[in-house]
Amino acid sequence: MAGVTETPGPTEWSTTDSGVGVGPWEGPWPTDERYDPELLEHGDRRNVVDAYRYWRREAIVADMDTRRYPFHVAIENFQHDHNIGTVVRTANSFAAAAVHIVGRRRWNRRGAMVTDRYQHLHHHPEVSGLVEYATAHGLAVVAVDNRPGAVPVETADLPRDCVLLFGQEGPGLSPDAQAAASLVVSIAQFGTTRSINAGVAAGIVMHTWIRQHADLRSAW
Repeated sequence: MAGVTETPGPTEWSTTDSGVGVGPWEGPWPTDERYDPELLEHGDRRNVVDAYRYWRREAIVADMDTRRYPFHVAIENFQHDHNIGTVVRTANSFAAAAVHIVGRRRWNRRGAMVTDRYQHLHHHPEVSGLVEYATAHGLAVVAVDNRPGAVPVETADLPRDCVLLFGQEGPGLSPDAQAAASLVVSIAQFGTTRSINAGVAAGIVMHTWIRQHADLRSAW
């Protein structure tokens, strides 16, 4: 898995005074190797669901790998888009297989709220690298762009195995990204603006995939 360089952001630990999470483990410690002795001793104040309290980070990632869905998310970052953190956080919430950053390697992770530690991330300097990855893994590239000829996502049938590709706030998808897509979908809008925030758009389309393909019985 390719690494992604990030700018400083929040730590994985919230303050004890916030009341978030749980305190030190009470009673005999569990012997399951998934549990972290330091967390058992001092408490777990991380931003994780209760099912993962006191677990080692590596154990959480391994367990999530058994739950992830076969859709990937990609966002272009040629102008240092500040929405990437939000996209990563949302992708983690919906158990996306991976998030792909296309363009600049560096991104601001504050909006990710530490979820990037549990989410597989890949970096591709150019769109061509993403296309090669998608082809090698049998993934259809679905571009999200409000342009003529796009299929409304509200009526589109999204492929189960796919990469949902989003452009940057403002310029939208690059010509290379548009050319790489086997399907282009748009989001219905009814107001005065020609576009919506890239992080919001990503959440809408990811949730559309969830509504079409996810097993809701497996939700937390």
